[in-house]
Amino acid sequence: MNTKNRFSPLWLALAVVVGIVIGTFYAHHFSGNRLSIINSGSNKLNNLLYIIDDQYVDTVDMVDLVEKAMPQILSELDPHSTYISAKDVQTANDDLRGSFSGVGIEFTIRQDTLRVQNVISEGPAEQAGVLAGDKIVTVDDSVFTGKSLTNEEAMHRLKGPKGTKVKLGILRYGEKSLRHVTVTRGEIPMKSVTAAYMLDDQAGYIKIKNFGENTYLELLVALAQLADEGFQQLTIDLRGNTGGYLQSAVQIANEFLPKNKLIVYTQGRRSPREEYRSDGRGSYQRMPLVILIDEGSASASEILAGAIQDNDRGTIIGRRSFGKGLVQKPVEFGDGSMMRLTIARYYTPSGRCIQKPYTSGMDKDYEEDLLMRYQHGEFFSQDSIKHVGPEYHTNNGRVVYGGGGITPDIFVPEDTVDYTSYYKEAAYSGLILQFGYDYTDQNRGLLQEFDDEASLLKYLKKQNLVEKFAQYADKHGLKRRNLMIQKSRHLLEQYIYSRVIYNMLSEESWLMFLNEDDPAIKEALNVFKAGEAFPKTPNLTDKKQKKKVAMTYDYRSVRRSHTVIARA
Repeated sequence: MNTKNRFSPLWLALAVVVGIVIGTFYAHHFSGNRLSIINSGSNKLNNLLYIIDDQYVDTVDMVDLVEKAMPQILSELDPHSTYISAKDVQTANDDLRGSFSGVGIEFTIRQDTLRVQNVISEGPAEQAGVLAGDKIVTVDDSVFTGKSLTNEEAMHRLKGPKGTKVKLGILRYGEKSLRHVTVTRGEIPMKSVTAAYMLDDQAGYIKIKNFGENTYLELLVALAQLADEGFQQLTIDLRGNTGGYLQSAVQIANEFLPKNKLIVYTQGRRSPREEYRSDGRGSYQRMPLVILIDEGSASASEILAGAIQDNDRGTIIGRRSFGKGLVQKPVEFGDGSMMRLTIARYYTPSGRCIQKPYTSGMDKDYEEDLLMRYQHGEFFSQDSIKHVGPEYHTNNGRVVYGGGGITPDIFVPEDTVDYTSYYKEAAYSGLILQFGYDYTDQNRGLLQEFDDEASLLKYLKKQNLVEKFAQYADKHGLKRRNLMIQKSRHLLEQYIYSRVIYNMLSEESWLMFLNEDDPAIKEALNVFKAGEAFPKTPNLTDKKQKKKVAMTYDYRSVRRSHTVIARA
């Protein structure tokens, strides 16, 4: 392999970025000797940039070259230093901001057509008469279908400043003619606390989807709701929660910790140690607490779980978390684009860094870490977890590990007992999602008669949906396998039911259904029943505990994952 050719794109990228960005960025963020050092080291790169612009055989779009070079440069640093173009900044910030300005729909793109998955209650689209199941085929009288239609393009066209109007052309099931509606865009709330209900007469349950600007306030509302219902114990579900704002995680941890307990601290080469401690004002400092995590729990989720675990304040149940412990600082550029630059690391109260190992410039290896964990058997056996680095100890002396996520106190592996190659292909190919949507769409009028999860489920159980799915899948390329279908029947039923419930009711109803026989939820209830929500001994070294959890399974990782749904 020609080493010179291998690195030439990187040098070209460096030249472009340094030459164009250095003057605008560093002039505002640095001064004195540091600026002169940078400039003196970049003369050669500036000259290279000038020569390319002056003498290269073809005209070079320098702005476009910068856009392409920025992500490449930052990827050489670490997996979480990123560049966001000006057109994507708004979308990147919406999930954490807690709201956005748009029409108020959740949608998915299937067969080159935008299909309305859900209409946000009391939003602009609902007021204009848009219904779940509608297909949006024109926007402002322009065709809005085809292979070029993407989630990004759809959000770009449907989102917009509050008060502006957009004309939608809609095809509705059972109608042949196109109907037109005009929607006045408005502020659309995006909740990060997506469920709050009672698991039994004492245990409350709260699902936190991410950590945004309003997450703490949403949590307080959820806690007040559960208080009205008399909850005495609490399970917080952080599975699949990829994180968000540090401050939100700190505020939530503060609700459950006594005064002056270390929650997390950050430290970097040019970022002095900064500690975040509880102030003693939390209203639930003694309530029995369980935190659910899995391999999709990252960043702020790991901060909260680590604070609870290291302070022996609650029990962590599930599988080892993702391992994202790097702190990013947002830096805005003059053209509206933004860089998120890693400036420090997170450390839990015991001193462990939860960031999993990475090699600069090797994004593929980092991204495939979860696949490697799966292949190594970590999702199925607690003993397969590979810990990196030394042991750490909680306040009560329990052993915990750093260097790669939060390891739970009680391990809940995935179940493969009823897995077959047929079920695996049906699930991972998206066929069950597609069938669930099509079945819902074709029977929406009838399904609307059921306004709660229990009544809808009772109806669905009488519809022989596994057989209908098998016929559907056979027509769409998944050959029928009767013995495998019979073996995986329960899994297929549960997955199909969950999709219809999600499509017709709400995310909370969907979670209520999934949680009914969820082994992690059952473990949480067992912990409460046994009075073990405040860990006293090192669970991970208890042989009896290992034997117990080895018999507990979780086959919901596929079913808990959504189809690709976006909001606009």
